[in-house]
Amino acid sequence: MTYDELIERLDPNVYRSLRQSVELGKWPDGRKLTPEQREISLRAVIYYENLHGIPEDERTGYIDRGSKAGTACDPSVQRAQGKKPDVDPNQFVEVKS
Repeated sequence: MTYDELIERLDPNVYRSLRQSVELGKWPDGRKLTPEQREISLRAVIYYENLHGIPEDERTGYIDRGSKAGTACDPSVQRAQGKKPDVDPNQFVEVKS
């Protein structure tokens, strides 16, 4: 059986268990995932979600940009080099921890 076939036939309950294990960093029985186990499990979860057409907003790692989409707070927005940004720097507050 190939990796593709394994993921195709993966039971949805196993997928949910793997996803929860990746999110929590531990197996359902409480044992901690090793970095290698976490990486392999995360790859399997992402592959399963792509293969089975899980909606993007329900996928592992999805970030809802909400009202910030397209604003200066959105890291996907590209700024032109050499141009002065049209953002008022006084509207942002620096938070120090």
